Amino acid sequence: MPSAPVPSAASSPTWDPDQYLRHSGPRARPFLDLLARVPALPGDRPPRIADVGCGPGNVTVLLTERWPDARVTGFDNSPQMLREAEALAGPTAGGGRLEFAAADAGAWAPAPDAYDLILSNATLQWVPGHADRFPDWVAGLRSGGVLAVQMPANFDAPSHVLMRELCAGERWGGRLGGVLRHADAVLPPAAYLELLAGLGCEVDVWETTYLHLLSGVDPVLEWVKGTGLRPVLTALADDAGATEEFLEAYRARLREAYPAHEHGTVFPFRRLFALARKP
Repeated sequence: MPSAPVPSAASSPTWDPDQYLRHSGPRARPFLDLLARVPALPGDRPPRIADVGCGPGNVTVLLTERWPDARVTGFDNSPQMLREAEALAGPTAGGGRLEFAAADAGAWAPAPDAYDLILSNATLQWVPGHADRFPDWVAGLRSGGVLAVQMPANFDAPSHVLMRELCAGERWGGRLGGVLRHADAVLPPAAYLELLAGLGCEVDVWETTYLHLLSGVDPVLEWVKGTGLRPVLTALADDAGATEEFLEAYRARLREAYPAHEHGTVFPFRRLFALARKP
């Protein structure tokens, strides 16, 4: 998630639910904006819903508020995130059920016509070749079912560019040169539009840039420590001195790129959304 992302096999980061949830409010807003655009689902039975990359489940539970009688399954491949999510599992007030299961977004393939809604929030940017999963996912929808996806699209922002430059530089290149995603982790919006339309779906694709006003000391660093920096923190986990050295160098660059102002630190964050309804 953010919900939290499902990591690729190349990076295999270890996730920290507490760190991730430190900015749970701003991270949840894109999920809510995506959810608000999901149209009515097929209405002949209680819906079956999959949240692929559910993370700690903090936003997955919101699906049970929109569809109280639904059977909702959150999938993730992080044991740490699933342990956090499991506390939310169980029957829902509307007669539905919320459950969680282990699965990797890069390999998960639903049975044909199994789901009314397949949703993936802030996950697929971690999955190389994720667009190749869409034919199977659309096949897993019932007629009139919906695929709903949200991904960060800010890989050209200073927070990510500075991280990649530092990892590839002389000091860290030998140890961290291959652990991060690159700027092409998410495709251009038009590529998703063309792919999903080619699968016969009615498609809506858009981008939104959120201007998060963050508080506290080094808030952008604290944000990325919960998500984009996880591969680096995982690679350096056995070396506290190296971890602190890297963080000090990265912190200095972030302070220059995202200066604190009277009311907080502005952190622009662009996200990509895609909705596809199966005929």
